[in-house]
Amino acid sequence: MTIVDNVSQNRFETIIEGHLATLIYERRDDALVIQHTLVPDALGGRGVGSALVSAAVDAARAEKRSIVSHCSFATVWLKRHGIEARPG
Repeated sequence: MTIVDNVSQNRFETIIEGHLATLIYERRDDALVIQHTLVPDALGGRGVGSALVSAAVDAARAEKRSIVSHCSFATVWLKRHGIEARPG
């Protein structure tokens, strides 16, 4: 699965079988703020949401930014993987 950081749209995105899945974010000061993860039902259960959150974490680390999550899916994923995030 290829995930692209579409900076002009403030989202990480992937297209699978014609379906667009996204993680909407905001780069604010020293933080990457995860707003919402959108995965179509047709792609559910395939790890697409996890891959999007993982890409956001990788970007935040590369840019030396903290992570803030307003997204319930991302918050659970981050906790499950032992990744510190400030509450949104």
